[in-house]
Amino acid sequence: MSEVRLSSTSYVVLGMIALRGPSTPYDLKRAVRHSVGYFWYFPHAQLYSEPDRLAGLGLLALSVEEGGRRRKTYSLTEPGRTALRDWLGSPTNEHFQMRDIAELKLFFNEVGEPGNVLNLAHEQIKQHQARIDEYQTMIARFGDVPSARPRMITLELGLEMEHAALRFWSALADGDLDRLRAARAPHKP
Repeated sequence: MSEVRLSSTSYVVLGMIALRGPSTPYDLKRAVRHSVGYFWYFPHAQLYSEPDRLAGLGLLALSVEEGGRRRKTYSLTEPGRTALRDWLGSPTNEHFQMRDIAELKLFFNEVGEPGNVLNLAHEQIKQHQARIDEYQTMIARFGDVPSARPRMITLELGLEMEHAALRFWSALADGDLDRLRAARAPHKP
């Protein structure tokens, strides 16, 4: 197994099947859209090709319907469970990555029109507030469900990030980035 390279998509597939049980690629796509898709983007086409590769490696078992649509259903094998657990238990040395189009536009703002930054800030405020509302609804709906509690931790991190982004874009829209800088300054006794 050490010569086989597994990607983050590999682990998303293994993890989803570990959580959900036997799944078709369509099941995986729906599950990702309602869970890790909020913070981990990748082309969903990979959810149709990666399970076959993992089955070929013996990490997933494949069953195909006899007739009809001949749907493929994948389930986790013991080597797949071991690979997933090894990955979960290994240290993560990669720094946080953010691929935010708004931040990219902000970086190049001096090339654009003067009003673009303010327009971008107002749109980002709406988007981040909408995501905060969506996360709050999810917490209200699933927060007390015992089986969902382990995943609520990720939702809490998402909320923190959304609130941080909302604070930034609001300060930028208000022309008051000094407010953010003052909040970050070390407090002296």
